[in-house]
Amino acid sequence: MKTYDDAVTFHGHSCPGLAIGYRVSLRVLKEFGGKSAEDEEVVAIVENSSCAVDAVQVLTGCTFGKGNLIYRDYGKQVYTFMKRSSGESIRIAVNLRKLPESAEDKKMWGRYIKGDRTKTVLKHVHDRRAAKLRYILESADKELMRVRKVNIMLPPEAHIYKSLTCELCKEQMMEPRARIMDGMTICLPCFERLGS
Repeated sequence: MKTYDDAVTFHGHSCPGLAIGYRVSLRVLKEFGGKSAEDEEVVAIVENSSCAVDAVQVLTGCTFGKGNLIYRDYGKQVYTFMKRSSGESIRIAVNLRKLPESAEDKKMWGRYIKGDRTKTVLKHVHDRRAAKLRYILESADKELMRVRKVNIMLPPEAHIYKSLTCELCKEQMMEPRARIMDGMTICLPCFERLGS
């Protein structure tokens, strides 16, 4: 099984967002028998594009390339997983409690946001981030997330489409994204550019 270090290697650094995805992934693997997807046997719907999604990809095996990672831009730390063999589905909503914040914490964060990168400010911000990371990695599941079984229709398996070449920019696109304009087969960006 993949580890947090594997997720860090893939993502490039350790951060609270990645830790959230790691904890969510551990929970779904526990619920679904501990095995990550080799193909499309597990499907994930993620409702954000945060660092957490990198951990979901590494640990669960749900990826955009395999077609079993679906992105919905809702800006929510919510993840739904489906097991194709049984239809079993769970929805995990992350519910982090806010760590206590002192007046000094607020002051230092304000300075950091305004671009202050002095040693004092950076140390303070780093220490707060490390505390949040520890909280995420060490807290009980029930403190971090709400997990519930849901009934959801499984999306169809990934489909491989024919490639067509745009007659304007000469770049390839998948057939269902092609548009016809003035008798020419063109890609969406060219269609949008000419249509405006």
